[in-house]
Amino acid sequence: MGQPAETLRNGQVELRRWRMSDLDPLRRAIEESLDHLKPWMPWAAVQERQRTAAYLERSAREWDAGEAYGYAIITEGAVVGACGLMRRVGPGGLDIGYWLHPAWTGRGLATLAVAALVRQGFALPGIDRLEIVHDEANGPSAAIPRRLGFTEVARHQVPDGPTAPGEVGVDVIWRLHKPATA
Repeated sequence: MGQPAETLRNGQVELRRWRMSDLDPLRRAIEESLDHLKPWMPWAAVQERQRTAAYLERSAREWDAGEAYGYAIITEGAVVGACGLMRRVGPGGLDIGYWLHPAWTGRGLATLAVAALVRQGFALPGIDRLEIVHDEANGPSAAIPRRLGFTEVARHQVPDGPTAPGEVGVDVIWRLHKPATA
């Protein structure tokens, strides 16, 4: 099982593996983004310094175990969001997640970050597909897989209903298969 690079670059974004020294910049980015995150991210409803520290500790453990690879999205020297590759869609696949501080949206930064994750994900051994899942009501999240050539493959009613206030409880699943080598 290969590990991804700890730092990725694409245009104006740098993705860097989370570290404990990111606690204050991550807290600041989350706090400034709460109105933007709460409709879509259940974890944003309760924010405490200890929870953010626990997230960074869990992120380190999951990276080392090969379960998930969490990155800070950095531009102009600032942490402006988060993204990652997670092994939660079955063998041969990785799920991509992302969020961006609202002051940095509309500049293509999330698309650049996800494109870097796509390249890195397909460089890992045994990975033949990548997926992005978002709630049907989250139109901005749908724009990124569409721009990057993902195909919408399914819509599923979430069994327990919406988990955040902006959601309608329908997951949209996008998939991208690894290109065949020539």
